[in-house]
Parts: sequence; structure tokens; C-alpha cells
Amino acid sequence: MKIIVIIPAYNEEKTIKNVIREAKKYATEIVVIDDASSDSTYQTAIKEGATVYRHLINRGLGGSLGTGIQVALKKNTDIAVTLDADGQHDPDEIPNLIQPILNGKADVVIGSRFLHDQKMPTKRKIYNKIGNIITYFLFGVKTSDSQSGFRALNRKALKLLKIKTNKMEVSSEIIKEVKKNNLIFAEVPIKAIYTRYSLSKGQGFFTGLRTLFKLIILKLS
Repeated sequence: MKIIVIIPAYNEEKTIKNVIREAKKYATEIVVIDDASSDSTYQTAIKEGATVYRHLINRGLGGSLGTGIQVALKKNTDIAVTLDADGQHDPDEIPNLIQPILNGKADVVIGSRFLHDQKMPTKRKIYNKIGNIITYFLFGVKTSDSQSGFRALNRKALKLLKIKTNKMEVSSEIIKEVKKNNLIFAEVPIKAIYTRYSLSKGQGFFTGLRTLFKLIILKLS
């Protein structure tokens, strides 16, 4: 069973080392997509033994995940796991995340922060609920955490998913692709590790509006 962990990273020199070290315990290979970082993300990831692919220009989260999926396909991956480079996700939860795939009960698994009670900034809760509503109305899929970056995909899903977006709208696009390709979808509970650093990442209000506009365009196309 070949398990590859895909880590999109843009200027994550502060956290990438520990994320790689923890994820190594559960992966055949760590693949970091360095999205044209201007800090030492690339050098640090190489030093930690990751396979690193570097974008010459900053493409965004969607562009990085698209690259990661293509890499996973070329490497004949059985299961690809995606997680954030900012330390928000706990790699020790990877075994639980991939279990529905191993049991043959899912093609795509989303790690949901909302399947059990945990502390979360109110603004994050609101943004995620809005994201869930938009994802449902645009693409017809109910999910408790449409914007989660912690997910697992089997080989069938890797072959069928077609990522066209470049930015934060990719999370909803993946769910759109799940429905379009009749993939079996599951959610498992995860915890989120919020620090001042990780909270500085993610979508703000105006980024969210741009994301909504792009998702509407994606739906119409």
C-alpha cells in the first residue's frame, strides 16, 4: 500500500519541518509542493527528506493541490493524503482518516472539524458554515466541513478528479468533482490545532467573496 502525503506550502519555514517529521510516520513518501516561496521552505523540506516540487510562480492552494495530485498519479499512489503546512492538522490522525478507504467504504474522505465539539474561533465557524451552504446550493453535496484541507483520496479518485481552480475555491471544487464522478464520500472527525500562526492563514472576508465569485463561475461553466 503506497501512501503519499501531499503538503502544499507557501512561506511555511516556521512549521514545515515538524509537519514533515510527524507525517513521515504514516507515509511511503512526503511530497511538498512549494508554491514559489520566498523563504527557506524549499530548503527545509529537502533537508527533512521530502520530495519537493517547486512552482516558479505562486499559483495558490488549488494550483498546488493540482500539481500534487498529478505527482501522486505518476507515482502510482494507492492513497494520497493532503494536509496543511501550517501545523493546523495532526498527522497522527492519518490512520483514522484513511480507514474508510482501507475498508472499501469510501473513495474520498474529508477530515471534519465539526463532527465533535472543540474550541474554534467564532469567525472561522461562520466562514465554514457559509462555505458549507454555498457548496450545497451550488453542487448539491452536504458536508459538515467543506473547507477542510485534511483529506484522503484513493487511486480511483486521483484519476477522476480534475482540478481547474488555482486558489482557495479548490476545497469546494473537490467536493463538486466527488459528486460529478459518483465517488463514495465520507467524513471522519479531526481536531484542529489553532495557533496565532495558523490563524493568520486562510480566508478573510474579501478573499471569501472572491472565492464565491469563482465558484459561481465554475458552476456556470
